[in-house]
Amino acid sequence: MSILILAEHDNASIKSATLNVVTAAAAIGGDITVLVAGSDCAAAGEAAAKIAGVSKVLVADNAAYANQLAENVAPLVTELASDYGYILAPATTTGKNVAPRIAALLDVAQISDIIAVESADTFKRPIYAGNIIATVQSADAIKVITVRGTAFDAAAAEGGSAAVEAIASAHDAGISSFVGEEVAVSDRPELTAAGVIISGGRGMQNGENFAMLEKVADKLGAAVGASRAAVDAGFVPNDMQVGQTGKIVAPDLYIAVGISGAIQHLAGMKDSKIIVAINKDEDAPIFQVADYGLVADLFDAVPELDAAL
Repeated sequence: MSILILAEHDNASIKSATLNVVTAAAAIGGDITVLVAGSDCAAAGEAAAKIAGVSKVLVADNAAYANQLAENVAPLVTELASDYGYILAPATTTGKNVAPRIAALLDVAQISDIIAVESADTFKRPIYAGNIIATVQSADAIKVITVRGTAFDAAAAEGGSAAVEAIASAHDAGISSFVGEEVAVSDRPELTAAGVIISGGRGMQNGENFAMLEKVADKLGAAVGASRAAVDAGFVPNDMQVGQTGKIVAPDLYIAVGISGAIQHLAGMKDSKIIVAINKDEDAPIFQVADYGLVADLFDAVPELDAAL
């Protein structure tokens, strides 16, 4: 059965989350088509065509899709859905916004945040903040699925030669509009794409102390994250939050500084390859998932780490 993937992109390039979804689609089996809906997005369509394993790319280039508003993209996907048995999207902010609307329009159940493909109709997904893994079987003719990118390796961004087809269909629901965005600019990698992440929690005491972590991050080429407690306390902006209600990450190295290890936070980072925890409380739950733990005052340990790098 054919699979349609809703690409996440910036109209010029394909976001890495889409590559993970392609791998999930390959595990299901079947011809893989990628839909690029945007405005002046020909470059993104060309990039999608190069992804290994992709058979076809559909490009819907229209001003209505410039900012990929869910209210406009969902009807487009629904119109195309009859040709596919699966509709996949990354479990990102964009994917989580569009996929439920697609499922509702198709009158099918959505399968959210899958981490494994058991068979063509059976998938695994975490529930209860990842403490239980549910096995879900769907009998729907069209399966709408969001994919947790950290659970699947990224497909090769080069090596494919898919055919590119233009889609003339334009859907402007007229019920929402793009007002603006404030984008944080940083030389550091994005949290969801970083190979190394150093995160701070309530133990950092204030936002100014995150400068210590930034120094270490600059030397490691790492991204800087935070726990929900640190965000709620106003130490750092919420786009730095790692956790169940923040960003799900799985870097090669995750350094948790002054983070107790609440279930909400662990749900967002426990799939990291190596976890290092620094906390003065030896009974902190973070040490239960850490590969390396240091019971120490972070205000002593982090400057020492910085000096040693």
